[in-house]
Amino acid sequence: METSVLVGPGRSPAMPKPKTHEVRLSDDERMRLVGFTTTGIAAAREIRRARILLLADEGRLDAGIAAAVGCCVATVERVRKRCAAEGVEAALVDRPRPGAAPLLDGKAEAVLVALACADPPGERETWTMQLLADRLVALDVVDRISDETVRRTLKKTTSSRGSARSGASPS
Repeated sequence: METSVLVGPGRSPAMPKPKTHEVRLSDDERMRLVGFTTTGIAAAREIRRARILLLADEGRLDAGIAAAVGCCVATVERVRKRCAAEGVEAALVDRPRPGAAPLLDGKAEAVLVALACADPPGERETWTMQLLADRLVALDVVDRISDETVRRTLKKTTSSRGSARSGASPS
């Protein structure tokens, strides 16, 4: 004798989950998304999201869209939800992510480069990254800074006293 397990009122496990966020595109939006996906100029994520919206507008289920596009079902659900809440344009692009504020602004970078180009203290032959970091803290340029941040900043400014072309004049 076979028994079926019900998952909620009147639903069996084989029944697909109903779509909570319907995607209905206007003709203009659909044409724009089709053009967007066929030109291939945009980022791959944005093209994938546009394909998700187009397939969702056709009435496909989330699992079928995920299989066709090559992503997980949760991604399809998120794109649907964002389209319903904020619109098609918002669903295509990433939200801005707040990063940590840089420890060194332009003025502090200038002080660091000037320090690195100056003679090292005492009997040392060269500056170390940790020595530069400690000096920036001692001069009250920053409250705290790591030697790795100093290294990345100097690498970004491409100032190197040891290179053959360490200056403004081309050689």
